[in-house]
Amino acid sequence: MVRRKTVIERIEDTTSRQVTFFKRKGGLFKKARELGVLCDAQVGILLFSNTGRLYEYSNSTSGVNSIIERYQKVKEGQQFMSASAEAKLWKVEANRLRQQLHNLQEDHRQLLGQNLPGLGLEGLKDLENQLETSIHNIRLTKDQLMIDEIEELNKKESLVHQENTELYKKLNIIRRQNLDLQNKLNGQVEVNETITSSSSQYNIAARADPVCLQVSHPHHAERDEQPESPTLCL
Repeated sequence: MVRRKTVIERIEDTTSRQVTFFKRKGGLFKKARELGVLCDAQVGILLFSNTGRLYEYSNSTSGVNSIIERYQKVKEGQQFMSASAEAKLWKVEANRLRQQLHNLQEDHRQLLGQNLPGLGLEGLKDLENQLETSIHNIRLTKDQLMIDEIEELNKKESLVHQENTELYKKLNIIRRQNLDLQNKLNGQVEVNETITSSSSQYNIAARADPVCLQVSHPHHAERDEQPESPTLCL
């Protein structure tokens, strides 16, 4: 049966919280006792419940108070450390960092193929294996980057092809619209030419047969001769 992982959060139920407190308290004191026996350590525990009750444990014969006093002395000694002791501590740390930097620089020179005679056969083999592993990792990273770039270019090519297809469709629509407009324009010109031709023919025919109007003079009863009546042709 798989043991379910306990969620670490506040227990809302009061009874369950108290039961869990006593169980965990007993386990904590047991671990402290085992730590003191196995490691010869001086252990002290102060524990207050949510009701304010104090529980304590110590493997010292003098009780928890002796451990508290020792703790206070150590803290005071750390706070009032002399300047010389602090300078000595920083000097040791600086020497350690300087030696670490020297080792890193030496490893870097060896990776560049310098100062190799002092390595020996085993050292050269280790360096060769290290370089082969590094080259292998570099090639894997380079290949992965190239694959990613190729995939990105393929995506861009697909998008460009799709855009070109859409533009070609729009261009065909515009061409058809222009062709329709041109056909309509040509048809209108032919109609206008037909109307103009018909009108010209009508004018020519009208001019071929003129209309003549004759104006007559009033009769003169006293005159025997009558003058000729003028004629107007249109």
